[in-house]
Amino acid sequence: MILGCESTGVISAVKHFVANDQEHERRAVDCLITQRALREVYLRPFQIVARDARPGALMTSYNKVNGKHVADSAEFLQGILRTEWNWDPLIVSDWYGTYTTIDAIKAGLDLEMPGVSRYRGKYIESALQARLLKQSTIDERARRVLRFAQKASHLKVSEVEQGRDFPEDRVLNRQICGSSIVLLKNENSILPLPKSVKKVALVGSHVRLPAISGGGSASLVPYYAISLYDAVSEVLAGATITHEVGAYAHQMLPVIDAMISNAVIHFYNDPIDVKDRKLLGSENVSSTSFQLMDYNNIPTLNKAMFWGTLVGEFIPTATGIWEFGLSVFGTADLYIDNELVIENTTHQTRGTAFFGKGTTEKVATRRMVAGSTYKLRLEFGSANTTKMETTGVVNFGGGAVHLGACLKVDPQEMIARAVKAAADADYTIICTGLSGEWESEGFDRPHMDLPPGVDTMISQVLDAAPNAVVVNQSGTPVTMSWAHKAKAIVQAWYGGNETGHGISDVLFGNVNPSGKLSLSWPVDVKHNPAYLNYASVGGRVLYGEDVYVGYKFYDKTEREVLFPFGHGLSYATFKLPDSTVRTVPETFHPDQPTVAIVKIKNTSSVPGAQVLQLYISAPNSPTHRPVKELHGFEKVYLEAGEEKEVQIPIDQYATSFWDEIESMWKSERGIYDVLVGFSSQEISGKGKLIVPETRFWMGL
Repeated sequence: MILGCESTGVISAVKHFVANDQEHERRAVDCLITQRALREVYLRPFQIVARDARPGALMTSYNKVNGKHVADSAEFLQGILRTEWNWDPLIVSDWYGTYTTIDAIKAGLDLEMPGVSRYRGKYIESALQARLLKQSTIDERARRVLRFAQKASHLKVSEVEQGRDFPEDRVLNRQICGSSIVLLKNENSILPLPKSVKKVALVGSHVRLPAISGGGSASLVPYYAISLYDAVSEVLAGATITHEVGAYAHQMLPVIDAMISNAVIHFYNDPIDVKDRKLLGSENVSSTSFQLMDYNNIPTLNKAMFWGTLVGEFIPTATGIWEFGLSVFGTADLYIDNELVIENTTHQTRGTAFFGKGTTEKVATRRMVAGSTYKLRLEFGSANTTKMETTGVVNFGGGAVHLGACLKVDPQEMIARAVKAAADADYTIICTGLSGEWESEGFDRPHMDLPPGVDTMISQVLDAAPNAVVVNQSGTPVTMSWAHKAKAIVQAWYGGNETGHGISDVLFGNVNPSGKLSLSWPVDVKHNPAYLNYASVGGRVLYGEDVYVGYKFYDKTEREVLFPFGHGLSYATFKLPDSTVRTVPETFHPDQPTVAIVKIKNTSSVPGAQVLQLYISAPNSPTHRPVKELHGFEKVYLEAGEEKEVQIPIDQYATSFWDEIESMWKSERGIYDVLVGFSSQEISGKGKLIVPETRFWMGL
């Protein structure tokens, strides 16, 4: 991805360097990590990037590591990045992640983000006058910024905002979504589903409202989003398709974008109670959840404190009691037909919305009639009108609002309707999971559970329709108490604009799944290797699991997982015709290319892809080491019945660990097992690699 971006002239910035692994007190927490774990686990991804891609920019993390903020750490920025790795990117802070003037500049932090600077400018001038900083150091920081700007200026980008939504982009997005999906379980070859099906029940909150991305900085407004309902309707044009939500999966009430029309927000420098206040400008509103982080479209608007009135017409889709919810960073009151429904101005309680700056959602109910038009008005005050002490990471100059609503329904009634629909259908597809509300920058998930009621719904639908396919959307593992009941489980992640098409392509066989789990899937959150160490306590968090993260922990403790690292099924079947893995040469020399050679065969009647995974084990090492470690992989596409010979490179990392006494990488003399398989727990081939002499090394 980095190489692709930079080949077009776009400069990539990798982040967050380093150990930005929890959101709790992320600006203050001191991550206490052994040097070995730091090198082998947390710095290693950046080391690979420095070796293979060398992007032009790097962003530091908010947190401290072993007593010092990374943005202030000469050890990390000058010592490791620029000297040891010989990599000289423009180093920028995360947003408001600069904490000092002198230490950060001396450490190598080139650019404080965002502007306007809080720790440079006049403070640098004072530091120079006091000889706390040298002019040559300032010049070097400025020189890197200028070099970066000069390099970026060669890419001629229009200053006029433009969209990019071409047919070829849609095709590529659809391919990426489908190829990333992981088939976790497929008993009795339930999948793929036949396209001749006449009656299908689609159950779940994500059927019509796809989760396209996580929250926080990852969240963007898409040009479009294909739902699973739309995609299945395209495939089964003549079939009867029913949809039941079964169980809501939202955390805050969902936005009402599809039910509101003529929505406009008017801006003022005075609150609503000021007589004859002057209208300064207006904007059309496309969503009832918006952030005015750096809003500056109206020159006369006082950016420090302003007010807005949002008006629109709300047309509900169903008759009954509706719940309305309002969260705000700033202040906001909701009126329906000029009646105050929600007051979120006077009494405010902090919540997790808007990077921890927003209030908890205030909820009120009102009876509504389907198809009727209701006048909706939202009186809004910008960020500085808030009654709460502002904490959190990101500053929203203009504040933010989330207004949502949905029909209030008895949870048991919702499940009963879903169960009936499933029982009456030929096939049932359940699509639910998490979303950017549950997985987001700004907070950590407190548990691995699906939203309340979802597990119960899935379990009862599976009782009524044992062959129902369960599609889960989440960015990380969730507990699946019903997994033993389900014959087919699909992990669809967050698939972007083409989410519905990507899932449908896999379910109906247009795409043969080939995705693999990039993490182990625990049975329970308590089985997580970091479970006992999570959260900042007294400003510190101990990385007690050390190098035993993920599958390395489960291998060492022999603890069962629900699905292992690297797992992912296909509609094709594969095997290694020969269980012997050849290494060429068998004796490893760091200055000579070494490869593992293995044969793989597609033993099925359909084409497909398999990911061969290479693990290295040091069974006779006197050092405490993981049972095995992934050191290479290769994705192989095979026609039905086809056999290929595959070579997987082996580099010097494969036999090395970080020696904390010598502060160097150490490759121990000995005989290593070379293991090849289809997951961390499905090893089919074995060979050996000989390291004739112990050696220490540094660099990339």
